[in-house]
Amino acid sequence: MSTALRLVKERVKKAVERDRRAERHVEAVSRRLWPWNERRLIALVGIMALLDYATTCAALELSGNGYAEGGLLAGWALRVGGFGWLFLVDMGAVFALALLAITVRSLCFKLGFKGYGRAAFVVLLIPYAVVAFAAVVNNLVLTLL
Repeated sequence: MSTALRLVKERVKKAVERDRRAERHVEAVSRRLWPWNERRLIALVGIMALLDYATTCAALELSGNGYAEGGLLAGWALRVGGFGWLFLVDMGAVFALALLAITVRSLCFKLGFKGYGRAAFVVLLIPYAVVAFAAVVNNLVLTLL
């Protein structure tokens, strides 16, 4: 075996050992962010997407203020096809994000890094849930004003 190849192999081995030591800390942080199992997070994201859609429809239809959708993609969907397209775009975006989170988690699990897999899953989905919650609250305020 050549010296360069052996050096690279040793560096990779050390990097994997270092990553294994840090993995439990990363998983602990992800458990503080989301202490329940991952299925509940997927369910929360789905529920928040549906609530976001429903409250957006309510804010645009019932408020009478004529507010436009703030997101670029959602605004485009409303202009092109109305609420039906908005629903399809919202669900497509949520499906794509969930599929990405599941894929990254599965890949990390397959490589033997379960802690990193869980952390990646949580880090990909929690921001969407937080932003969707803020959008729901904003839509409710717009509807009631």
